Amino acid sequence: MPTPILPPLFAATLGLLLVPAAHAQQYQKTATGLQLSTDSLTVQVQFYSPDIVRVVKFLKGAEKEHKSLVVVQTPAPGKLKYASKDGFISLSSNSTEVRIDPKTGQVRFLTAKNQPLISEKASGSRFTAKQDLGAATYRVRQLFQLAPNEAVYGLGQHQDGHLNYRGQKVLLKQRNLDIAVPVLHSGKGYGLFWDNYSTTQFADSDQGTLFDSEVGDCADYYLLNGGGTADGVVAQYRNLTGQAPMFPRWTLGFWQSKERYRGQDELLDVVKKYRALGVPLDGIVQDWQYWGENNDYWNSTEFGNPRFPDPQGMVDEVHKLNAHQIISVWPSFGKKTKAYQEFASKDMLFDFITWPRTPHVKVYDAFDPEARDIYWSYLNKNIFRLGMDGWWLDATEPDQLQPFDTDDDNETALGSFRRVRNAYPLMSTTGVYKHQRETSEAKRVFILTRSAFAGQQRNATMVWSGDVNSRWDVLAKQPAAALNLSLAGFPYWNSDIGGFFPYGEYPKGVKDPAFQELFTRWQQFAALTPMMRAHGENTPREIYQFGEKGSWAFDAQKKFVDLRYRLQPYLYANAWGVTSRAGTLMRALPMDFPTDPKVVDMGSEYMFGPALLVRPVVEAQYVNRPDKNQPVPPNFSTTKTTEVYLPAGTSWVDFWTGKRHNGGQTVQRQTPIDLMPLYVRAGSVLPLGPLQQYTGEKPDAPLEIRVYPGANGEFMLYEDENDNYNYEKGAYATIRLRWNDKARQLTIDNRAGSFPGMQQQRTFRVVLVDEQHGTGVGEGTEPAKEVRYTGKKLLVKL
Repeated sequence: MPTPILPPLFAATLGLLLVPAAHAQQYQKTATGLQLSTDSLTVQVQFYSPDIVRVVKFLKGAEKEHKSLVVVQTPAPGKLKYASKDGFISLSSNSTEVRIDPKTGQVRFLTAKNQPLISEKASGSRFTAKQDLGAATYRVRQLFQLAPNEAVYGLGQHQDGHLNYRGQKVLLKQRNLDIAVPVLHSGKGYGLFWDNYSTTQFADSDQGTLFDSEVGDCADYYLLNGGGTADGVVAQYRNLTGQAPMFPRWTLGFWQSKERYRGQDELLDVVKKYRALGVPLDGIVQDWQYWGENNDYWNSTEFGNPRFPDPQGMVDEVHKLNAHQIISVWPSFGKKTKAYQEFASKDMLFDFITWPRTPHVKVYDAFDPEARDIYWSYLNKNIFRLGMDGWWLDATEPDQLQPFDTDDDNETALGSFRRVRNAYPLMSTTGVYKHQRETSEAKRVFILTRSAFAGQQRNATMVWSGDVNSRWDVLAKQPAAALNLSLAGFPYWNSDIGGFFPYGEYPKGVKDPAFQELFTRWQQFAALTPMMRAHGENTPREIYQFGEKGSWAFDAQKKFVDLRYRLQPYLYANAWGVTSRAGTLMRALPMDFPTDPKVVDMGSEYMFGPALLVRPVVEAQYVNRPDKNQPVPPNFSTTKTTEVYLPAGTSWVDFWTGKRHNGGQTVQRQTPIDLMPLYVRAGSVLPLGPLQQYTGEKPDAPLEIRVYPGANGEFMLYEDENDNYNYEKGAYATIRLRWNDKARQLTIDNRAGSFPGMQQQRTFRVVLVDEQHGTGVGEGTEPAKEVRYTGKKLLVKL
C-alpha cells in the first residue's frame, strides 16, 4: 500500500513557533471565504453555511488539499461581507463573524451581534516537523482561549466521571473503554470540530485550550455556531457530518446477551424461556466462537462450530418466536480463514497484536475501499443472507493489546496507521452501512459497536461503553460518559447491564446479593438509555437466573423491562426527532436548563427526551461488603433514599406517585430496590404503549396519553412501517398532541402523512396525572377520557 508523498516543507525547523510577521499580506477572496498569507502561514477561511466556518492553516510553502473523511456537507456560504477594521480583516455571514489578524493569522469568532464565541490564542498555531513512514509531516497544535467560567463538554466517551472538561486533560485515542471524538461543545452555544485522525491530546489550563495531534499536514477545524443553544450546536454538527438514520423499531425493546451462547439450542432456549415467562424480549445476541474454538479460524464469519449445525434454522426459529438476532463480527481474522487469505494476498492486513493474543490473527485495512468491499462480501454471503437482523461489530478501535511503538508504523491505504487511527471505526462501519443499503432497503441497518468517530452517526451505529467492570464506581461514571458523547453529536449509546467483567467479585454469581443489587440498579438505568441490553461474562444475565417470578430480583427487573415497552411510542417519536431534527435523546441537563448554575457540571442526572428526568441509583444501598468474604445479609424490604436535584425553571411530577415539586431544589427520594427516581417535567404530554411481549405484538391496542399539568406543552407522535427505508420517501405519519394548561384541553391535531399498513383509527386514553391518577408502569386502571381517533382533529377537555 503506497504512502502519500508530501511536498517539501518550507522552513521545516523542529519546534517552529509562528511569530508575528513584519507586515500584512493582501488577502484573496474565494468562493467560500478568503485566503491570506503571513510571513509563515497560509490561512484559509471557508464558510460551509452561515453558521459553519472552516479554518485551515498550513506552513507557507507546504500547502496541499486536506480531504476530510468526516465532512459530507457541500459548502453553501450564502452572502458574505468583507471589511477591514481595527487592523483586522472581517468576514461575516448573517449569523457569524470571523476576524483575522493579517500579521499573525490569528482567528477570532463572534456572533453577528458582536458577541464573542471563541478565539485562537496569539501565536497559538504550532507545527513541529517530523517524519512519518519516511515522509515529511508535522505534529500540529492549536491553542484557543475560552471565556472565564465557560463550560465545555463533548470529546467522545471517557471513563473519568467528568461532565465539564474545563481544567482537564483528555487523551483522544481509540481504546476499549474510550471513544475519541474531537468535538468540543461549549455551554455558550457553539462547537468546535478538530478534523484530525491521529492521537490527539486535549488539555485546558490557564495557558489556554489545546488540541495537540501527533500527525497532520495542516491545522484544520470547524466552528459550529449553534445560535446560543446546545441543540443548535448538535444540529450544525450533524449538518456538517451527516444525519443519523432510523433504527428498526424493535431495537427499542429489551435485548438479552452474554459472553457467548455456546450453541444454537442454548440461544433458542433463552428466547423460549422469556416467552414462557411472559417477560418482554425483542433481541438476542450471538457473541464470538460460532465459527469454532480454533483461533486459526477466528472470525471466519462461517458457522464452523458443530454446536451451530443449522444457522438458517436458528435465525428462522428466532423470527418465529417474534424476536430478532444480531451476531458478533470482528475486524480481525485468523490465518486459515478465507477472508485472511484474500486480504493477505492483496497486502490488506496490519501487523500488530490484537485480540486474541496470537500473531496469527490480523486486522484488515478498513481505509482501503476494496478491503471494505471484501469485508462485506463475507458478511453478506455467510451471515446477512440468512436473514440476520443486525451486526455487533466488536473491537472497532481496533484494540491493540500490546501497544508496541511500531504498531502505528503499519501502512494503510491513507498513510500510516498513526495518521488515521482514530477514524478506523468510522471507515469500518461505513463499509458495512453502505453495502447493506446497496444490498437491500427492506431491512434497516443496525450496527452495535464498541468505538466511534466523528460522523459515524450517519452509519446507523449504536455504541456501547466497552468491557467495563462490574463495580459501583464504574456504574457511577456511565451517565457522564454517555452525556458527553451525546454532546459531541452522537445520539445512540448503551452499556453492558451489570458490567462486563465481574472479576471474581461475586463468588455466588447471580445468587450473590451484591451482584443482584448492582445488576438491578444498572438495569434500571439502562431502561432509560437508547438501548437496553444485558451482557457480561462468567455470571449469566438472563432474568430467570436471578430468581423465580415473585422473588424481589425477578420482579424488580421485569418492572423496568415493562416500563421500557410502555415507553415505546415516546422512544420511537424521539428517535424520529433524532433523524429529522438532529435531536438528542440522552440529554445533559445544561442542554435544557442552561441558566441553572447547579447543573453545569452535573453528570449524575439527565433528561431522557424532553419529558423525563432520570436519576440513576449508582451506589450500593443494601449490601455493605467491606470484606467480600463476609457479606452482611441484606434486607431488601427496607427503604433507602437518594438525593435528587430538580432543575429550576419548571415544576416536576414524580412518575411513580404523581406528587408535584417545585424546581430549583434538592429532594430526598425514597429508593426501594424496585424503584429509580424518575420525574416528569410539567407540561409534558407522554404517550405510553401497551404492555406486550415484543414490539408490535398489539398494534391495535389503545395508546395512553398522560398529561402533566402545570405548563403548556406538546408532543409529536410518529409512526411508520418500522423496518425499511420507505420513511425516507415520505411513508410515515405524525400526530401532534397539544396541551393548553389554562383551558385544561388537549388538542389531537389532524394526522399528517400516511404509510402502507397504517392504523386508520386509534383509541386514545387520555389521563390527567395527579397523585391518584396516571402513575407508574401499570395500564388500564386510571380514570381516563377514551376517544376514538380517525385522523381528524379532536379536542379533549380534562
